[in-house]
Amino acid sequence: MQNIPVILLGVGGVGSALIQQVVANRPLHAAEYGIEFALKAICDGDGAVIALDAGLDDPTLLDLVDYKARKGRLAMYGQGGPQNDLVAIIDIAGRTGAIVVDCTASETTVPALLYALERKYRVVLANKKPLTLEQEMYDRLTRAGATAGNRTIPRQPRIRWETTCGAGLPVIVTLNRLVAAGDPVTRIAGAFSGTLGFVMTGLQQGLPFSAVVREAYDLGYTEPDPRDDLGGIDVARKALILARGLGWRLKLSDIDVTGLYPQSMSNLSVNEFMAALPELDSHFRMLVDEAATSGKVLRYAATIADGHCTVGAQAVDVSSPLGRLQGTDNLVEFHTRWYRPAPLVVQGRGAGTDATAAGVLAEMVELAAGL
Repeated sequence: MQNIPVILLGVGGVGSALIQQVVANRPLHAAEYGIEFALKAICDGDGAVIALDAGLDDPTLLDLVDYKARKGRLAMYGQGGPQNDLVAIIDIAGRTGAIVVDCTASETTVPALLYALERKYRVVLANKKPLTLEQEMYDRLTRAGATAGNRTIPRQPRIRWETTCGAGLPVIVTLNRLVAAGDPVTRIAGAFSGTLGFVMTGLQQGLPFSAVVREAYDLGYTEPDPRDDLGGIDVARKALILARGLGWRLKLSDIDVTGLYPQSMSNLSVNEFMAALPELDSHFRMLVDEAATSGKVLRYAATIADGHCTVGAQAVDVSSPLGRLQGTDNLVEFHTRWYRPAPLVVQGRGAGTDATAAGVLAEMVELAAGL
């Protein structure tokens, strides 16, 4: 039985779900892979709980999940304390064969991630922000150092980041397999936001834009400020990660992003923004009608082709994979030499804490078991 030390950064929705899944799957991991994950340190924004010997026991782990669900801070937890140096925690809690898991949504974890890689630990990212910083940081994190002309050839010996683009969907691994097979990827088109997929489906059904955004907000599909979804930046980050996976040397500002609301609504309060949404209904009704006259439908999608990335509402053929997409699913089309005229399509649940945590756990098992 291999005892695998784990250091978890972030105990929000995904981190908490991951802890529960680690505990629930211990019999499977032992029987099928001969491994046991020992959580040596769990960190939130300003606190940590550390157990250096056998790791935190399962009752404590589940109590921590409950404590965080009640908005508790690890700095105030009975077995916890304040922390302001993730590098030091990795230095203390790390062991040979350790896996550092980043379930935060912050770029402040980067020094800790780099330190973990320098120590030859393994890293799993659910956090996409480190991979969308400057190109040099992407290269250092992914060990994509070999270049050919202006292209970076991606390699990933000790780091995985599948869940940065579509929760548990096998998007990154599909891209890497195509690149490794020498099958040139000429175009990637994808719908990477379940929230915006819900909005586009509602528009296709004839609902006013303001009504479908309000419904998504009331159902909890959007962030507390819906502009965090409607602005398209999260989709742009995913597009950038895929473009860099193709070897393109781009930065986030190179991506052409068109959000679903005008700049003039950026400084409104959330309540004011929601109240102003009906002003956009006629504009989106026009876009939907124009698309329909050409046999197309609106989808909020990212397109990666010809050295450029665009993100925004696009009219796509109703019979295409993106055109047939409904609801909150994510979908990615890979157009390549071998996959044409019909693309290789990856589709399914692309959001949610449980699905994302399951994707993280799968990558932990793959790294631990050498799969």
